[in-house]
Amino acid sequence: MSALPSLGGGEGLSVSAERRLGDRIARSIYQDPDYLDDPLLVDYLQALWQPLLGSARARGDVPPELAERMAWELMISRERTVNAFALPGGYLGVNLGLLAVTERPEEVASVLAHELSHVSQRHIARLMSREERMAPWMMGAMILGALAAGSNAQVASAAIAGSTAAAAQNQLNFSRDMEREADRVGFGVLSGAGFDAQGFVSMFDKLQQASRLNDDGAFPYLRSHPLSGERIADMRARLPQGPVATSAPAVVQSAPPTTQTPSALNLDLPGIRAGASLATPATGRLGPSVEVHTLMSSRARVLAENGPDRMRSWLQVGQGASAKPGERYAAALSALRLGQRDKALELAQKLRDTVAPDARFAADALMLELLLSPSTSPATPAQVALLAELRDRSLAGASRAAVMLGAQAAIASGQPQRAVSRLQSWVVLQPRDALAWQTLARAYQVQGQSLRAVRAEAEARAAHLDYAGAVDRFRAAQSLPAAERSADSMEMAIVDSRRRDVEVLLRESVKEEADSKR
Repeated sequence: MSALPSLGGGEGLSVSAERRLGDRIARSIYQDPDYLDDPLLVDYLQALWQPLLGSARARGDVPPELAERMAWELMISRERTVNAFALPGGYLGVNLGLLAVTERPEEVASVLAHELSHVSQRHIARLMSREERMAPWMMGAMILGALAAGSNAQVASAAIAGSTAAAAQNQLNFSRDMEREADRVGFGVLSGAGFDAQGFVSMFDKLQQASRLNDDGAFPYLRSHPLSGERIADMRARLPQGPVATSAPAVVQSAPPTTQTPSALNLDLPGIRAGASLATPATGRLGPSVEVHTLMSSRARVLAENGPDRMRSWLQVGQGASAKPGERYAAALSALRLGQRDKALELAQKLRDTVAPDARFAADALMLELLLSPSTSPATPAQVALLAELRDRSLAGASRAAVMLGAQAAIASGQPQRAVSRLQSWVVLQPRDALAWQTLARAYQVQGQSLRAVRAEAEARAAHLDYAGAVDRFRAAQSLPAAERSADSMEMAIVDSRRRDVEVLLRESVKEEADSKR
């Protein structure tokens, strides 16, 4: 079978210019109420994403310049619609709806591999060069408008004005050749990462089945990624004949910095086993198990739902004697959102008692999340003991979800210094982790360290590319009473240095915005 030829580089838009455009779009997405930074779901997606990125680099699909200059960041949206999308600059979006409808981790991985290949093959840059008159700022507005269209028509019409709407649709839809190239490259990336390539075909089958139904807007992925019989047949033909022997997923040797997690090797997903560290998979395999996926899919389904009727239905199903782990997870989380905390704790304990070892961390994390939720009655001694146990395990963990939950538990149980100690180490390695900075700010506030708290708030703003907001918070730190400033001269020097650094970034972003509109 002859390979498709490469469609060429991304002429017309440099990698640096594409990244700057992506940063402007990401800045707006961070401020959107639908943006969701859920550490458990982020860790799960990273467990799929990092091996894929490592595979793409090992294959040469992502050359060093692209690896260094692109963001390679996953962003989750609360949207219930089934969609994933590549954005300029190496940002990728994933809707909760996509996680909710998939049944296996390799199905999600196949979509991520496809979107990664749109980035690595510079498809967005080539789309922009196809219309030379379209300024980058206009493309950014169109992309934001198209993303908003799924949930808020008013936002969409504000971003896509008048006669530019039709151009936006043409500009955002990938061509058939680009889709075929992303399929071909993505298939190789998926296989090279050690995932079952059948995931590509099973995901295509799901999308094809959806395309046969009336388009009620639930599958916007099909509009921006048109599915054809030819594409499905090509993926089937690429599957190896006979038993599939998958290799170990490729390891990222020096992944570019992200705002989220360390590499998949350091994730606490999947699971915990007695006598092993939190970072040790119970089965010895790298990457999430099917049961972990089932729990995360259930989590996505509940978090995407706002109506109480479905949550009541999931609660009823999950209380059954024959309920499966995913159903119990959905029931426990639904009970919490319905205000039935005691029922949620009861269901979470049943889940912990019955879940497979590979998925134990996900069950424990849910229990800790429930124990940290507001309650109208005092905690029982057993609940206090369990919270302390899960807090200590989490603080010793290596994954982002473990660190964030452990820090929150330490603050809630009157041990903010433990949260500070763990988070300080974390932000040194992950300086663009906004949630970590926000949690660190809370811990400092509890300790009465106002200067450090305000500085952490500023760093959180900077991590989300809100340079104006960050400068404002740095200046607020410098405006604190003299007694507070003089008590921590070293921190004050850091605040002054960081304010000047971020002011440079702010001036550059303002200039780029103005230049792009000329």
